[in-house]
Amino acid sequence: MGFSVTDNKKIVIIGCGAGGGTAAQFARKTERKTTITIFEQGNYTQYSKCGLPYVISGEIPEFDSLIEFSQDWFKKECIDLFLETTVEEINMENQIVTAKKGNEQIKREYDSLIIATGAKPSIPPIQNIQKNGTLLDGVYVLRTIDDGKQISSCIKKGGKATIVGAGLIGLEMADALHKKGMDVTVVEALPNILASTLDGDMCEPILKEMSEKINVYTNHLVIKAEEKEGKIKGIVIQDKETNEEKQLKTDVLVIAAGTKPETMLAESMGCKIGKTGGIVVDERSGTSVKNVYAVGDCTQYSDFVTNEPLSVRLGSIVVRQGIAAGINAAGGTYNLQKGFLFTRTSEFFGIEIAAVGPVKDACQNIPVIYGKFKGSSLPGYFPGGKPISMKVGVHEKTGEILSAQAVGYNVAQRINTFACAILSGVNVEDFKKLETAYAPPLAPTLDVVTLVCDVASLKRRRKRRIP
Repeated sequence: MGFSVTDNKKIVIIGCGAGGGTAAQFARKTERKTTITIFEQGNYTQYSKCGLPYVISGEIPEFDSLIEFSQDWFKKECIDLFLETTVEEINMENQIVTAKKGNEQIKREYDSLIIATGAKPSIPPIQNIQKNGTLLDGVYVLRTIDDGKQISSCIKKGGKATIVGAGLIGLEMADALHKKGMDVTVVEALPNILASTLDGDMCEPILKEMSEKINVYTNHLVIKAEEKEGKIKGIVIQDKETNEEKQLKTDVLVIAAGTKPETMLAESMGCKIGKTGGIVVDERSGTSVKNVYAVGDCTQYSDFVTNEPLSVRLGSIVVRQGIAAGINAAGGTYNLQKGFLFTRTSEFFGIEIAAVGPVKDACQNIPVIYGKFKGSSLPGYFPGGKPISMKVGVHEKTGEILSAQAVGYNVAQRINTFACAILSGVNVEDFKKLETAYAPPLAPTLDVVTLVCDVASLKRRRKRRIP
């Protein structure tokens, strides 16, 4: 059963993705009498965007499986949810949001406003990629369930698929289409794959293994799309070093070249926009405008290690922001950490990866010593051990652990251990002594998480001449 609300505090949320939906839930948990309204431009309630590639691959049975909270759930919680509704105006003086659903105009007063407008896909400057302002037939992005359904409808076993971008989404999509029997090519403009996730040296074995199953072109640009009667037929790629061009046939082109924060409404309200293009938010998920909060892909927040602003693009972080915004908007108190660790993981082509903290290129102003180690999930004498490669970064002067990256078996949980260490300011000299669980069929005597720290500690001691 639901419950009644009184005309007390009023909260309006723009967007019902992971950030907006979570904010509504925690606002309701914080104050049972608050009036909560959500305006969502799409036609679905809160669902997992991260699960889209796995529906396309067939590992998740259907797109509706991704929906986490139904319309009935919001109704039961007395949260007014308007789908397929566009916010047209925000009157800040009178604190009124005006939205439109079909021909109906809806007005809602607010005491607190939460912006969860997300991001839109970045479309590279590819010649002929659009016709009359619309992407060619067979050219897709992956942001919504509808995008996923369109891609799924075009999958043809033995057909050719090209992915533009070798970040997490790009490689997850490449794996999904490969599993469906397509001939897959990935084109990446940067010299390395996964540039914002792993360092180049950690990516080398991944690229080598992937290249046995799909075609990968790094340091290449897609410069032109070739079409016939409005449908994609091929692309032209260019080597950034030699300028050599190459034609590739393709039946499906998926653009996974990043996103741009959707900040138009926030800008119209005077919210501060940061250098990443996202809405600047503090530890309460508050913007520069009083009683206005923002969460998710439309925002930027600080990196815990470097203190530099970063775009928020991980679902786990979006949810945490939603918790903060919902609680604070409803009159509670909740502060996030001073920065996010950006703990991340994925799996594609049977390869598990995970990382926490900044990549090497983001640490130009910090003296970092790196240690690397290749180990096994089991003792050497026990059959069935699986390889694990790890890299850890520590502050040269203080010895504090700043980052960790891993490729191999069960690496997400190992990286979670490093996330705890970074958040707590643990020194590598202490962490290398960590007592880890041991049993021959389950784990080695000394786990790779401590052995990689031994390497980093030794390098640091030699450089600083510490006995």
